[in-house]
Amino acid sequence: MGAVRMLIADDHEIVRRGLRALLEAQPGWEVAAEAADGRDAVEKAKLIKPDITILDISMPALNGLEAARQIVRSVAQTKVLILTMHDSDPLIQQVLEAGARGYLLKSDASRDLVSAVDALRRNKTFFTPKVARLVLDGYLGRNQRESTDEEGVSFPLTHRQIEILQLLAEGKSTKEVASALGVSVKTAETHRANIMRRLDCHSVTELVCYAIRNHIIEA
Repeated sequence: MGAVRMLIADDHEIVRRGLRALLEAQPGWEVAAEAADGRDAVEKAKLIKPDITILDISMPALNGLEAARQIVRSVAQTKVLILTMHDSDPLIQQVLEAGARGYLLKSDASRDLVSAVDALRRNKTFFTPKVARLVLDGYLGRNQRESTDEEGVSFPLTHRQIEILQLLAEGKSTKEVASALGVSVKTAETHRANIMRRLDCHSVTELVCYAIRNHIIEA
């Protein structure tokens, strides 16, 4: 099939092991690095510049969607394959808009993972039948607008704010958010206030509920 270097990002070690075993059974295929969260995945993608990056969509510190956006933007040669347990229309839209070239359900990984990676390495795309149907129906063309949430209204946060929301929803303090993002505590506090105002949330509990409802974190 030809040589291909990969990065696998999933917060479950047993899943990473299973994916590695499937992939490295192919001649010339190498898993060059693994990551347990989205932020580490972005840094390792910049460092090793893999041909293919496989991202779980639900990861701590930075979810797969935001990691995909950053990797696509900063490592142009890397093609991103998203792994997920979910198959909802709003999530599919966000995956496509993030620049991923493939979308694979975890339940299908044992059967389709090799085919998906092979398609991406040949500069093709790989989508589940539902996603392919949406693309053929002009889903992307009808959605040249901001991302939408499950109720179909305009998604009100910037990508940076989504990144901060995830950290807050995971229980990080403002100081920890500032440290993770390399900004001042005052800047982090301003972002937090802006997020709560935009979402009309008045507590961390409400932020957590919003993050779960919009697949930013898992329950």
